[in-house]
Amino acid sequence: MSFRTVADLDVRGKRVLVREDLNVPMEGARIADYARVDAAVPTLRWLHEHGARTIVLSHLGRPDGKSDARLSLRPVAAALAERLSIPVAFAPESIGEGAARAVAQLRDGDVLLLENVRFHPGEERNDPAFAAQLAQLGDLYVNDAFGTAHRAHASTEGLAHLLPHAAGFLMAAELSALARLTNHPAKPFVCVIGGAKVKDKIGVFTRLVELVDAFCIGGGMANTFLAAKGVNVGRSLRDEDLEPAKRILAQAEQTRTAFALPIDAVVAPSIEAEDRARVVPIDAVGDEEVIADIGPATAQAYARTVELAKTIVFNGPMGVYERPAYRNGTKVVGEAIARATSRGAISVVGGGDAAAAAHLLGFAAQMTHVSTGGGATLEYLEGKVLPGVAALERN
Repeated sequence: MSFRTVADLDVRGKRVLVREDLNVPMEGARIADYARVDAAVPTLRWLHEHGARTIVLSHLGRPDGKSDARLSLRPVAAALAERLSIPVAFAPESIGEGAARAVAQLRDGDVLLLENVRFHPGEERNDPAFAAQLAQLGDLYVNDAFGTAHRAHASTEGLAHLLPHAAGFLMAAELSALARLTNHPAKPFVCVIGGAKVKDKIGVFTRLVELVDAFCIGGGMANTFLAAKGVNVGRSLRDEDLEPAKRILAQAEQTRTAFALPIDAVVAPSIEAEDRARVVPIDAVGDEEVIADIGPATAQAYARTVELAKTIVFNGPMGVYERPAYRNGTKVVGEAIARATSRGAISVVGGGDAAAAAHLLGFAAQMTHVSTGGGATLEYLEGKVLPGVAALERN
């Protein structure tokens, strides 16, 4: 990868359009999680300190090209101001006369957040006309939104064709961390992977089985692999089609990649019945039970594996970590990754639910890198071209 970063730009007095991923979870008008706001701060603070006239672009939710007051970025402007300790102006439009007036009022060092770019259908269509309207507001373009880099939208890909451009600090850090997983990673390399379905991560398995030394499988996808091997998983969440799981198992056997599956599990009559949760050997799951977490013996076995690793990717929780009765597996394995990291291992948390679990259970800060990308991280690990990244690499 070859591209400039924001530090390579002369930004003083320049209007700098910055695409951030401020698609934060909201509870009414309140931001429920500030992680993406905090991730944007280093780039925005650097631009402020170097005299740029910063114009922030982002989306929130899926308004389908229509204005929706429930998905306004106005609360995010206040959150940015709090985190940056400077005023952050807000424009209730992202293009047009209102946006142009707000930009014209900026002075060196000022920061302005424009309204949700997805209020316009041209954003997700990567409409050249919409991109051109955005470009009129700036002199330079910085893409700091790794979480949307897998989307070829006007504000994530189109703008790079129209303005001198560079990567923000977050974008550069994400790409550097993920490159360490795919470009000659230190061995042993262990992938701890969970999540709901195997079919959502077929590409990741297909790519990583050629790179890693061992997989530790949890979450709903472990149920699919177990079922593919003939194990009864009761009423547990699993893929209906077992053929992809069988192909992955065969590929792992062919490449001699260790493929660890649960040897015990936390089960209950339903996910909601936490008070009736119990630990059973994996061959003793009842027909009317659901698997909600890996069991303690599995968690300890996985912990021993990751503690010996030099490179670790954590790409999904081991169970329904949101509920206290089912979070032990993710916590034990996460803490083992933290210990390995303290001894020099490279550890990357792969965004999405994995990042949320790492933050909730308290081991995120001890990781080498916690990705802000969900789909973007998966597509990178699959080896796909990310349009937002490819655009930055062009002169």
